[in-house]
Amino acid sequence: MFDAYLDIETTGLSSWNSEITVIGIYLVKSRESRMLQLTGRDVTAYNLREALDGVKTIYTYNGSRFDLPFIYSTLGVDVEKAIHHTDLMYDCWRCKLKGGLKSVEEQLGIPRKLKGITGWDAVRLWYQYQENDDRDALNTLLEYNKEDVMNLKVLREKLRTAPR
Repeated sequence: MFDAYLDIETTGLSSWNSEITVIGIYLVKSRESRMLQLTGRDVTAYNLREALDGVKTIYTYNGSRFDLPFIYSTLGVDVEKAIHHTDLMYDCWRCKLKGGLKSVEEQLGIPRKLKGITGWDAVRLWYQYQENDDRDALNTLLEYNKEDVMNLKVLREKLRTAPR
């Protein structure tokens, strides 16, 4: 059984008029790990279920309020019903760590290669890729998502030793 770290990128904040552009999933089982990213037309309920097959626990940051409801609304997959979910944001709050993921990473000294890129930049990068077939924009978006997802594991490890 795997642990999974999940983060999505979207074209906006509302699932009613926005779409998922990337689902990043970092699967970890003892010393074995692999990163998966579903993008564009590959963002389907079937592919998501396949990617999460064998997952015991899924970790997100603000996933209870954004990622998982967005996935349910757009793909019809109720991840929380199928897999135990831990939203690391609430663990951060218990440790007096407030703010978005990047702010918490900064407070804990978790480094980022792509500094200064935000969720709004992720939207811009997606449209830049879609409208101009800009592969560099897509690669930057995927790297941004990958860093978000992989840093969730680092965050979880730091929270284990954080004072409460």
